[in-house]
Amino acid sequence: MTTIFIGKLIKDELKAQQKSVVWLSQELGCNRTNIYKIFNRHSIDAELLLRISRIMGRNFFEPYVDRLSS
Repeated sequence: MTTIFIGKLIKDELKAQQKSVVWLSQELGCNRTNIYKIFNRHSIDAELLLRISRIMGRNFFEPYVDRLSS
């Protein structure tokens, strides 16, 4: 079973959407240093992941759900 590196998925999606770290930090109501910390995480609080999913319009829970069926 491979580890899901959620921080990298968030970082890659932010880049794909051509949005900045500053944009995400403003949407989350935190400073950009916290966003860089999120990028380095292997796991993340579910509530924070839900907020990020809503803000970015992407279901970041999907990789975890896919694991349930395998």
